[in-house]
Amino acid sequence: MKIGVLTGGGDCPGLNAVIEAIVKRANQYGYEVIGFLKGYAGLINNEYKPLKVEEISGIFSIGGTILGTSRVNPFKREGAPQRITENIKRHQIDALIVIGGDDTLGAAYKLYEMGLPIVGVPKTIDNDISEVDYSVGFMTAVETIAQAIERLHTTAKSHERVIIVEVMGRYTGWLTLMGGIAGGAHIILVPEKPFKIEEVCKIIKEREEEGKKYTIIAVAEGAKPENIKEFITISKECDEFGHVRLGGIAKILEKEIAKRTGKETRSVALGHVQRGGSPNAFDRILGIRLGI
Repeated sequence: MKIGVLTGGGDCPGLNAVIEAIVKRANQYGYEVIGFLKGYAGLINNEYKPLKVEEISGIFSIGGTILGTSRVNPFKREGAPQRITENIKRHQIDALIVIGGDDTLGAAYKLYEMGLPIVGVPKTIDNDISEVDYSVGFMTAVETIAQAIERLHTTAKSHERVIIVEVMGRYTGWLTLMGGIAGGAHIILVPEKPFKIEEVCKIIKEREEEGKKYTIIAVAEGAKPENIKEFITISKECDEFGHVRLGGIAKILEKEIAKRTGKETRSVALGHVQRGGSPNAFDRILGIRLGI
């Protein structure tokens, strides 16, 4: 039996744990494993490498993915589905394991409907894949966010400031909610519930009256005030899955809060640091379990 593996979409901690577990379990059964490079791009362009036990042993604790990744959508490239079918037949692959988030697995499902032998593994720091409690990478990202917010408490308190922390999360607020709770944020704003800026300012003023001279706000990049229908974006340019680059809600809040409350206000976007670094114990174990 021959197995193909690829990692697609944004990287996250725990991907290599999945890959190592797949290769080691396959080796126990005498199966061959090859890894396609740079996500669907490698599957389309026939870029791959054999995955041997001696080469992947110990990578479970390393962040990112040894296979590389991309946001290539095979259904946005002319002839790509046919080339994928040809390459799977060329390598005589009996099962293709696709490790990815909502977009990557959505494309995988379309390939499955074409008759290709697909197995999906859920990974995304957003934790927004249906039918699973946790996806690979989520818990490590929560820890990273919580640690960042915790560190901001001391500077916010020392300067009696409002500090707004922008967290990843386009449609769902799991990262912001859990990272915010664990980091001790006083206000948490998520995409699922549009907010009123005046209510945010009211809480800040009430804290001030209680002698609490600083406030930490955790806001998801996809969160919106009630009077704004469109996402706040850095760029209107879309990727191959139709997503624009979000960002900037923290800056908008910074200006509005400073104007309405008179408080010195700062904002920080955690950015890609949220998805970097080595996986924590939870994501190592989850990745290994899913790979096996």
